[in-house]
Amino acid sequence: QIQGFFDIPIDHLMGVPILADYFLKNKEIDPEKSVVVSPDHGGVTRARKLADILKTPIAIIDKRRPKPNVAEVMNIVGEIEGRTAIIIDDIIDTAGTITLAAQALKDKGATEVFACCTHPVLSGPAKERIENSAIKELVVTNSIQLNDEQKPNNITELSVAEL
Repeated sequence: QIQGFFDIPIDHLMGVPILADYFLKNKEIDPEKSVVVSPDHGGVTRARKLADILKTPIAIIDKRRPKPNVAEVMNIVGEIEGRTAIIIDDIIDTAGTITLAAQALKDKGATEVFACCTHPVLSGPAKERIENSAIKELVVTNSIQLNDEQKPNNITELSVAEL
C-alpha cells in the first residue's frame, strides 16, 4: 500500500523472509516449541507472516505508551510458558519496547527470547538495554548501517542484498 504515496516506481520489500530463513536454519529453535510474538497490536500482520513461515503460533503483547519512547506491558495474549519466544518488530530505536517485552515473556515462562527487526536504529540507550536484557540474540537486517558503538554483543546482522 505504500506504493500509492510515490509517483515513481517502487517495490515494498519485506524483511520477514530473510529473518524467517535465519530462524529456520537455527538448530537451537524448535518450531514446535516456539511462539512468534508481536510487541504490539500494530505488528500482528508481520508476526503472522513470520509464524506462518516458521509454522508456529503467535502471541500479542498488549502495551500502552504513557509518553514517547516509554512503553508498559499490560497483558500477553497467547501461550508462552515453556516456549522459545521470537519477538518481531519493524524498527528498534531505543529498545525500550523490545526489552520490556522480552522481560515480560520471561516472566510468563518463556524458556528463551530472541528478537528480530528489519530496521535497527539502535539509538541512545539501545545497546546497553539489549545487552542487559532477557534477549538471547538480536537478529536484524543491514537496512541501516550500524557502527560498532551501536552494536550489542548479541547481535546478528543479515544482508538484504538478495531483496
